[in-house]
Amino acid sequence: MLRFLGLLVLLAATFALGYVTGQLPLNPLTEKVRELSRNVLDTTLGMEYDLRRRQGLLEAKAHLIQAKAHLLDRNYGSAGKELAEAVDALEQAIQGAKDSAVAAKLRTVSGQVREARLELTIGKKLAPSAIDDLQGALDILLRK
Repeated sequence: MLRFLGLLVLLAATFALGYVTGQLPLNPLTEKVRELSRNVLDTTLGMEYDLRRRQGLLEAKAHLIQAKAHLLDRNYGSAGKELAEAVDALEQAIQGAKDSAVAAKLRTVSGQVREARLELTIGKKLAPSAIDDLQGALDILLRK
């Protein structure tokens, strides 16, 4: 008998809860779900842009290190190619930058790498310390 009364109370509570929720409008709930999904999407896209920026910076740094190694071996053609690939990686990082100040700094570093490549292509000798300076600028941007 106690089980029957418990089941009856449970059914009545379920019916009452269903009736009350059926009478309430769903607009606040749907708006809250939309807002939450929008926040999740914005956060996810922000992480994707940050990852793209960091990946571009790391690739550019790797190419700069390779260019420095080629410079030390006096292989100027390969060093120029590595610098060109570093510029491409920096362009990828610029596309991933959300903040305009960071994008401006990336453009500045990209311009400096282009100038170094131009010096190599016209036959001027490029000191490895110049690449060290560019590498230091990339390190600063990677920390942000």
